[in-house]
Amino acid sequence: MAESYRDLISGSLEAYLSVVSNRMNEIMKVLTIFSAIMLPLTFIAGVYGMNFDNMPELHSRNGYYAVWGIMITVALGMLFLFWKRGWIGRAEPRAKRKG
Repeated sequence: MAESYRDLISGSLEAYLSVVSNRMNEIMKVLTIFSAIMLPLTFIAGVYGMNFDNMPELHSRNGYYAVWGIMITVALGMLFLFWKRGWIGRAEPRAKRKG
């Protein structure tokens, strides 16, 4: 009887750990997507934050808005790409169609 209870508890523990592991994987996926989107934006902001006089777009009247436009376009493009591949917004990735 004790052996049966031990097996039952062991199976319950393994099921619980599996659920916790799946939840942690979902959290890590969200954090990874957030990091992947922020990386190119940080690079763009770093380049334009160096204050070089030789950069022609720094002296442009609409340079500030152009950089914001580029950054928003990159972020939305990456979100669209992740959504299209099924990494966000869907329960499971879509199967590829043949033909």
